[in-house]
Amino acid sequence: MSFQSLEFLAFLAAAAVLCRLLARRGGSARAVTVCLTLFSLFFYWRGCGSLALLAPILLSLCVTWSAARSLRPGRRGRKAVLVLAAAWHIALLAVYKYAAFLTGGRVDLGPAPLGLSFFTFQQLWLLKEAYDGSFTLERGEGWRYVLYSLFFPTAASGPIWSPGDFFPQLRAGVPRAEGADFAAGLYAISLGMAKKVLLADPLGTVVSNGWALGDGLTAPAAWVVILGYSLQLYLDFSGYCDIAAGCARLLGLRVPVNFDAPYRACSVGEFWKRWHITLTGFLRQCVYIPLGGSRRGTVRTCVNILIVYLISGLWHGAGWTFLVWGLLHGLAQVIERLWPGREKLPKPLRWAMTFLFVNLAWVFFQAPSLTAALSLLRAAVLGGGGLPLELLAAGALDSEATALRTLLPFAAGAVPGLVLAALFTAGLAVSLRRRSVIRRMEDFCPTVRGAALCGALLTWAVLSFSSTAAFIYSNF
Repeated sequence: MSFQSLEFLAFLAAAAVLCRLLARRGGSARAVTVCLTLFSLFFYWRGCGSLALLAPILLSLCVTWSAARSLRPGRRGRKAVLVLAAAWHIALLAVYKYAAFLTGGRVDLGPAPLGLSFFTFQQLWLLKEAYDGSFTLERGEGWRYVLYSLFFPTAASGPIWSPGDFFPQLRAGVPRAEGADFAAGLYAISLGMAKKVLLADPLGTVVSNGWALGDGLTAPAAWVVILGYSLQLYLDFSGYCDIAAGCARLLGLRVPVNFDAPYRACSVGEFWKRWHITLTGFLRQCVYIPLGGSRRGTVRTCVNILIVYLISGLWHGAGWTFLVWGLLHGLAQVIERLWPGREKLPKPLRWAMTFLFVNLAWVFFQAPSLTAALSLLRAAVLGGGGLPLELLAAGALDSEATALRTLLPFAAGAVPGLVLAALFTAGLAVSLRRRSVIRRMEDFCPTVRGAALCGALLTWAVLSFSSTAAFIYSNF
């Protein structure tokens, strides 16, 4: 069940209304939790599409629940329980996601359960905190635990919940959405839908058109592809997170911030403090610190950084391109750590260096192979001149472009250029905003003008649903 569908909007409305009625009529926190869990189970079942994919997830829930209950401080065999439970989750992820890569395609189980990568890291985070004593899963929290694992706004593509972000909200009482929560939630959903449908998807069309040019890709067109994908990826994934945050707010819960203006970062280290923040938090708490962090000297610190970002690359996808992407980010952070004079450079220069690096590294993240990535980078440097506007803009904002040609027949030839200019200008403006949508939700104050704008954007996005593509991170 895709976020960008009328079916999902009806599903969300039903969940929000029913939970609101339960809360207003004196329903207990348990009753609201059970209600949300049943909605989440239905959503997850629809997303998996078959009981065969749902079964391993249900078994994994039993594994984590049993292990977490056995990891209380003072119990014997705690380390063995932790290792076995973690091995189960990692093995399940490896079988579904990496078997084809590791066996050269000889073993391929087909589609994985919905959001398996996010689910796995969330289970490992809970097990780690249960082991070190910072979190305790109580006997009567079975429904809360299932909701933590399969909460439908975040099940497919995160953010990745830590137990400390999720359970206290349910332990505090009945999840309750007030008027301000509804306003903030609808605001985030509207802007998230607009990011995804009106900007990310058309930019994706431009990027695909650029790749389709093959050997005919000119240098300017190559840079359009590179920048276009950077904007598409951010707008797509942050749009998903905005929608997830808005949905959660309608249900009385608050998701952790996952994006905080990452393209304004002036270093790669700062970029990762702003991009996919919950993944960075998981890797820091569950990988970097257990490896020794920065406590064992410079060489060991640099090795730990490289390990973390190689894991990050592999988590995103089974392929050499993802490993190279992770290695590049790891090496960049090692260089920043070993180059103390970098902070003395002018801030605009540091920003430009970081933004350029991130854009170039995304080429490996996107490309189907290392050869294709290197070909695109070669074209960006050595390609010929010229910018095939009509070929690049073909299919992007098609309905809007047709309307422009009808209204301005004398300027029909300029429409492809106008479409590209509008997409990249709006994409950069949104991507470089100082405060993210979720940050603005913290002190959101509804206005008539804002409501009208959000309503217009949501209506425009809904009318464009038929041409909407899946969220990029749903592939991971």
